[in-house]
Amino acid sequence: MQTVKVNLGENSYEIFIGEKIFGGVEKFISQSDFTKKILVVTDTKVLKNCAEDFTKNLSGDFEIFTIEAGETSKNLHEAEKIYTKAIELGLDRKSLIIALGGGVVGDLAGFVAATYLRGVNFIQVPTTLLAQVDSSVGGKTAVNHALGKNLIGAFYQPKAVFIDLETLKTLPEREIKSGLGEVVKYGIISDEKFFSYLENNVEKILNRDAEIFSEIIKRSCEIKADVVSRDEKESNLRRILNFGHTIAHVIEEETNYKKFRHGEAVAVGMLGAAYISEELGKISSAEVKRLKNLLERLNLETSCGNLDVDKMYKAAFRDKKTLGGKINWVLMKNFGGVEISSDVPENVVKNSLKKILG
Repeated sequence: MQTVKVNLGENSYEIFIGEKIFGGVEKFISQSDFTKKILVVTDTKVLKNCAEDFTKNLSGDFEIFTIEAGETSKNLHEAEKIYTKAIELGLDRKSLIIALGGGVVGDLAGFVAATYLRGVNFIQVPTTLLAQVDSSVGGKTAVNHALGKNLIGAFYQPKAVFIDLETLKTLPEREIKSGLGEVVKYGIISDEKFFSYLENNVEKILNRDAEIFSEIIKRSCEIKADVVSRDEKESNLRRILNFGHTIAHVIEEETNYKKFRHGEAVAVGMLGAAYISEELGKISSAEVKRLKNLLERLNLETSCGNLDVDKMYKAAFRDKKTLGGKINWVLMKNFGGVEISSDVPENVVKNSLKKILG
């Protein structure tokens, strides 16, 4: 088992990565001062694939709350149902909520944990590649609003994250692809050697080589943990983790969260951000081509269909990274480095959006 630490003072915690480590959750709980009542939040797919394997290791007084799988469950109405279950169970401030599932489950359960009784204990057990490399780490919790993604939320760190590599075996190909979108992001924003590592191991990645996946999950977590440790609440540096996400959120919203998985939209969004960077003279066409080539080799999306560019541009201003009426764009400087810019002309953005249509 490998361990990555997120250094946040009294809110520090560890990410445990390994095979068949569900039993480690019970050990962690037994060594903590949590009260016995536990609420496990999961979704319909995870309930079928691995919830039984997980809960057989729990000895406390637990109940499972199941949501429908998918982004449409990440809303205040579903959160209210979980609050009701928590109240009915008599969860107190030292009780524990466990998120067993992908990013939707983690975001929703984390939001409930952050706000129920003004905060109760919370553990992340991510079961998708995307959640393992991204959403389970860093303490961002949220639900969606009809007018935008993740607009209602809180920063709330888990007590621990347990990543069991065995869960990847249960995932369909599309879920793996979605996670790879976020993995590629880390090579762009922080580590060109990691980007090259991905380029050099595409075949093994597509074949789900266990050793390769262990390495890319660990490295992704290390990069995110380092950024979060230096900027927990996204006052500055942490914004780099949003590379590709402004456009991705627009794509998801404009397609009603039904056409693209989050990581698929991020892949298209990263390419869109790269086109903006190229238009502004920050990177070369060869660098854009290098990014597009890796995305294509990993069978990731590079276009978002025939959406309306004017509507997309307008929707981008509802992004939570917009301040004072200006979007904080995360743009490429090179592989391994990005910068924040709020001074991107409208025509540059629209020209770049046109390049990802099709």
